[in-house]
Amino acid sequence: MASIPKGERDSFGSSIGVIAATAGSAVGLGNIWRFPYVAGENGGGAFLLIYLGFIMAIGFPVMLTEFTIGRRAQKNALGSFKKLAPGKPWYLIGLMGIVAAFLILAFYSTIAGWTLEYLFQAISDGFNGKSAVELKDSFESFQATPFRPVLWQLIFMFLTGYIVFSGVKNGIEKYTKVLMPILLLLIIIISIRSLSLEGAREGLNFLFKPDFSKITWGVVLDALGQAAFSLSIGMGTLITYGSYIKKTNNLSRTAFQVTAIDTFIAILAGIMIFPAVFAFGIDPAEGFGLVFIVLPNIFEQMVGGYYFAILFFILLAIAALTSTVSVLEVVVAYFSEELNLSRKKATIIGSVAISIVGIFATLSFGPLGKLQLLDKTIFAWFDYLSANILLPLGAIFIVLFVGWYLGKKNVIDELSNGGTLKLKMIGVFMFIIKFLAPIAITAVFIYGLGLI
Repeated sequence: MASIPKGERDSFGSSIGVIAATAGSAVGLGNIWRFPYVAGENGGGAFLLIYLGFIMAIGFPVMLTEFTIGRRAQKNALGSFKKLAPGKPWYLIGLMGIVAAFLILAFYSTIAGWTLEYLFQAISDGFNGKSAVELKDSFESFQATPFRPVLWQLIFMFLTGYIVFSGVKNGIEKYTKVLMPILLLLIIIISIRSLSLEGAREGLNFLFKPDFSKITWGVVLDALGQAAFSLSIGMGTLITYGSYIKKTNNLSRTAFQVTAIDTFIAILAGIMIFPAVFAFGIDPAEGFGLVFIVLPNIFEQMVGGYYFAILFFILLAIAALTSTVSVLEVVVAYFSEELNLSRKKATIIGSVAISIVGIFATLSFGPLGKLQLLDKTIFAWFDYLSANILLPLGAIFIVLFVGWYLGKKNVIDELSNGGTLKLKMIGVFMFIIKFLAPIAITAVFIYGLGLI
């Protein structure tokens, strides 16, 4: 393995590597697990239409904003603001992103561990002969036990740490360039099988035929929140990855390609899940347990379901891994650059610290379930603080920073690669990040707090 010379900063080695790594960050459980159940709870087609609009109108510009900050500064999430706004309190935005990344990985690794348990169950034919009620009881029983969920979580954190330990080019880029094509192939295979089921057409109609009577302000804000969650906005990941992008790379094109891939896979996830849900007469608004309770029941009833269950949970584990790698990198880059630790030490310390905190989140479904504050468990608090407070606040201040502090001149210089690229619609872009994006994300923030 080639090492990075002392004093030289690691970076992505190719445009394909940038897209694979960044798309891997965006494509995760948010697409495969969260998008289908949120879409199911919000009426399907109408939600999808609004979601797509927000992805392009808000998600893409905000992603490009974070890339701009990272590549302009060539620093971690905190260091970027310290460099671009020396002596100003803007660095607190980066600090929020790092804290959010830490909390997210602490509870996200819990769910990621579940994917390994369910992959094990699929391989060992653990779903065989179980009814929907038995599968639900089995899921809840697994969550409540102290040993297996923690074991799988620690295994997942080890895999995540191993990839990040190897570096940006030789670790993150190398592995995501392999994992992302596998993920795409698996989701296409399972989608084809789902579409072949009798009654699948109803699922497609649910997903692609909008019923505008389903649209409420709650649906609109859920769609905007899902767009932000899906693209990893506000947690420092895109700033960190942006800092590894070479100055010759076309940032606008990269952001568009990553947004397109992320959206395509989210839609494929809907195609993969909803036809099967309708084919077996399941309520699409099943919510949180859609992947871990409903789908195993569907696989159990499906011809060849044993093999497709294995493929699905391999897919889910890969999606989780590409995301956990990017979130850990936010913390590792901060430890490495701001605390002057080697990447290896930073990765070990970051992985161990997050794993220890994450164990408390995992155990909140079992032995620590009664340890609650304001009716929220440790897991629920990590989820709430990151998703409802830190991420939207971070995103609001990021767009305000670029729109009002960094300014149009610096933005044009960075996006045009020093004037070598022609920029289209820069005025529209600046209008969105100065006015529309802050208003829209503030609405999600207030909605997430339950104030509207």
